Amino acid sequence: MKLLQGKVAIVTGSSRGIGAEIARTLAGAGAKVIINYLTRQKEAELTRDLIKAAGGEALAIQSDVRNSSEIHKLFDETIKNYGQVDILINNAGVLLYKKIADISDEEFDQTLSSNVKGVFYALREAAIHLRNDGRVVTLSSTVTRMLLPKYGAYAASKGAVEQMTRVFAREMGERGITANIVSPGPVNTELFTSGKSKEDIKRIAAMSVLNRVGEPKDISEVVLFLVSPESGWITGQNISASGGIA
Repeated sequence: MKLLQGKVAIVTGSSRGIGAEIARTLAGAGAKVIINYLTRQKEAELTRDLIKAAGGEALAIQSDVRNSSEIHKLFDETIKNYGQVDILINNAGVLLYKKIADISDEEFDQTLSSNVKGVFYALREAAIHLRNDGRVVTLSSTVTRMLLPKYGAYAASKGAVEQMTRVFAREMGERGITANIVSPGPVNTELFTSGKSKEDIKRIAAMSVLNRVGEPKDISEVVLFLVSPESGWITGQNISASGGIA
């Protein structure tokens, strides 16, 4: 039997990049996967179709994580289709790469709304709907451990979700639910490369002891372990998947 056979997983922001790779990895391990997206319907449906072509089961569901009623709908539709929710992956978010002095009020609000409110609303729904012995993984970033210019607002938002996830782990422990954080280093996705020059990317890659940026699969395999039965004694932890950057 596959590792996650009989499990149902919601992966927010999973139409592309790390989220899509996580969705494919969990489906490959036997989970039924909800591919959540906001505007990239074609990419979400492509991820769904790739999962089905490989023998897995998946649905693409549109919802805006910044809106609590939309997150409620996401969980309701998952239960309507699959009867349960066992795994939540908080992946949806935006990356703001700008000096603090240059960030507008609107940009700061958008960053907190996507990265912080989205996780809060999802955790709140998970507290109600996640089955006993469920798994939660929140994606953070190694920028919370580093003093990198232009990451101030982004690091602040990720620091907030780390703390929420740790507290959630405490609150849900009596039900056997674990909650952990994965903090990727730089990963070769559109989210990371957007707004950066080739020189920027080369400089950041050189910070890794492996002298490269990560690939989405480097992250999805860590997430797979944290949602597997073997990780049942690990909760409230922050795992750095960064090639030794942090």
